[in-house]
Formats: sequence, structure tokens, C-alpha cells
Amino acid sequence: MKPLVEFCASNVASYTQPVVDALENDPELDVDVLEYGCLGYCGECYMEPFALVNGTLLQAPSADELLVKIKNYLREEEALLNADFPL
Repeated sequence: MKPLVEFCASNVASYTQPVVDALENDPELDVDVLEYGCLGYCGECYMEPFALVNGTLLQAPSADELLVKIKNYLREEEALLNADFPL
């Protein structure tokens, strides 16, 4: 299953359009990027860039920093999924 990155339309209009574009156009990433009218994080939405990545809230002071956080989070999740766990 592909990772899911969700954005609030108001936050995209204010802050995160470059992040949406970067995620959608990155050939190394295979993620579903969705934009909703509202994600219910109105306080965060008004204050700074944010996204939900597989249901986890990620925030950053700038769009560039948010993109880095999202990519790092996705790498960490992929590493966990690929880890060998003893049975």
C-alpha cells in the first residue's frame, strides 16, 4: 500500500502548494497525495505548513522544512517495514 500524504486546501493555498507539487513530481517517491477542504486542524492550518502522513501530523516552520520532514518520515516508515523481525 502506498503512503498517504493529506493536505488541507486552506493550508495548500497559504503554505504548502510547493510541497504538494514536489511530492507529486518526485520520480523517487510513490505516494498518494490528497487535498481535502478541511482536515480538522484549524489552529495548525492557520499557523504553519502541515500535512498528515499516514495519519501522523507533521508540521514545520516552512514549506521546504515540511518537505524534508515528510521525506524523512517516509524513509523511516519504509525502513521499519523492511526490517527483519524475529518470529
